[in-house]
Amino acid sequence: MGIGNLFEDIPAVLPEEVTETLQTHASVRIERIVSQGHTSPEGFWYDQPEHEWVLVLAGSAGLEIEGEEGVRCLKAGDYLLLPARRRHRVAWTDSAVQTIWLAIFFR
Repeated sequence: MGIGNLFEDIPAVLPEEVTETLQTHASVRIERIVSQGHTSPEGFWYDQPEHEWVLVLAGSAGLEIEGEEGVRCLKAGDYLLLPARRRHRVAWTDSAVQTIWLAIFFR
């Protein structure tokens, strides 16, 4: 069993969003995602075959969810369940500080 820290080994400069798979098992995948001013490309929507439970550990972000009006703002401590095939996109992430996400994908 390994020990890790979600706040360590993060590059100081993030030209691109960083996604790291922390654990996989059967129908579960756990990822750490680090963003700083990153957004989904214009016109791009995530449309995943599995459910995604996401927690913002640090920073903040805005998510657009298909069928909802406006942007959901998430800050440190906020979590959200995105059901499978629920199209969504990242509208913004904090550009002043790193936004660290914990995402759990499951079927």
